[in-house]
Amino acid sequence: MCDDLGWGDVGFNGNKIIRTPHLDAMAKAGLKFNRFYAAAPVCSPTRGSCITGRHPYRYGIPFANSGHMKPEELTLAELLKKQGYTTGHFGKWHLGTLTKTVKDANRGGPRGAKHFSPPQANGFDVCFSTESKVPTWDPLLRPKGNNSSKWWDPVSAAGEAKPYGTAYWNERGESVTGNTRGDDSRVIMDRAIPFIRGAARRGQPFFGIVWFHAPHLPVVAGPRHTAMYAGHAKYAQHYYGCITALDEQIGRLRAELRALGVADDTVLFFCSDNGPEGQASSAPGTAANLSGRKRSLLEGGIRVPGIVEWPGRVKAGRTTDIPCVTSDYLPTILGLLEAKPVSDRPIDGMSLVPLLDGNLAKRGQPIGFESKGQLAWIGDRYKLYRKGGAAEFKLFDLVADPSEKNDLAKAKPRLAKRLAGELAAWRASCQASAAGKDY
Repeated sequence: MCDDLGWGDVGFNGNKIIRTPHLDAMAKAGLKFNRFYAAAPVCSPTRGSCITGRHPYRYGIPFANSGHMKPEELTLAELLKKQGYTTGHFGKWHLGTLTKTVKDANRGGPRGAKHFSPPQANGFDVCFSTESKVPTWDPLLRPKGNNSSKWWDPVSAAGEAKPYGTAYWNERGESVTGNTRGDDSRVIMDRAIPFIRGAARRGQPFFGIVWFHAPHLPVVAGPRHTAMYAGHAKYAQHYYGCITALDEQIGRLRAELRALGVADDTVLFFCSDNGPEGQASSAPGTAANLSGRKRSLLEGGIRVPGIVEWPGRVKAGRTTDIPCVTSDYLPTILGLLEAKPVSDRPIDGMSLVPLLDGNLAKRGQPIGFESKGQLAWIGDRYKLYRKGGAAEFKLFDLVADPSEKNDLAKAKPRLAKRLAGELAAWRASCQASAAGKDY
């Protein structure tokens, strides 16, 4: 998963500037989702949905830097360990603090001890994880500049280096500083690949999460990747460059799976955690023709690039317009293993196994969203949406109007009323979960 990668920031969704040849190849070799959704318009809530199958309001992480993964929650890592899997997390965690003893990142240390919930407490055997964001080049060092469009000057000499204030932590709760210079996506993949190699050589099934920081601010690319985009503004050079650097690591991962002889037996998912940061007029990221960006429940804030590749089972060259969401990962993976589904609490996602096998015509089950007063209810065709503070819902036909330009609420009042009733029932269920009634 990328961090703040917009729906239109990749070649396989039509971008003509940013070079993503490995992701484009992955899309051609697998199934591309035209309507893949992050469960939230910001990072932390989406991440939790990936490993619980549940909407963020259920498990208490409604926004970034809020709450933590509770011990009562069941995670994919915990469930897969029971199936004999070894589990690893690499990159951004953002579902709790990683240390109680020293100041770290946004909340780590004594001040945030009540939010201590590292990956190893949530089922992960191996970790190389940060609490939150880091620079996308020299991740442990502070780049020159201090605002969203001037993060682009990397540390050029060791004497200039100042700590960024966020550490990488392993599963033993130790800070890791070796091999942390240069491109952050490469630094992360340098840890993920040995984990995969070890499992493959032991013949042990593995579950790995690789959550890149790119292209979240501070956006910094190395000289080789910025040179690819000479002629563009500096901010854009670094933004585009760090995405291409990330793409190279996707290619490295795919090549490694083939070299180990496990590609046919490995399902590989790719997505982003939300839409692009900043204003379209000043930030390089793009949601293409979609309305809204990060923090919005309009399509540009939650519809993200999505791919699944599995040479041994998923037919190459497919695309789907069926809406899918990050909450679908847990029920899908359990379904693929024919494992017992989670049945003791509400699960918002659904198994996509029929879709992977080419046997699903429509979702049939709407996806609910809530974030800071915004609400959305998205089905196969129609979307109900209300911005925080607005008195009335808007209704959009996402098949005919993906840019959400035409409000149909007055033209289809009965449909809007029915969908609003469904959304209200779902919200009541989430509120019961938030009150602890699932445990």
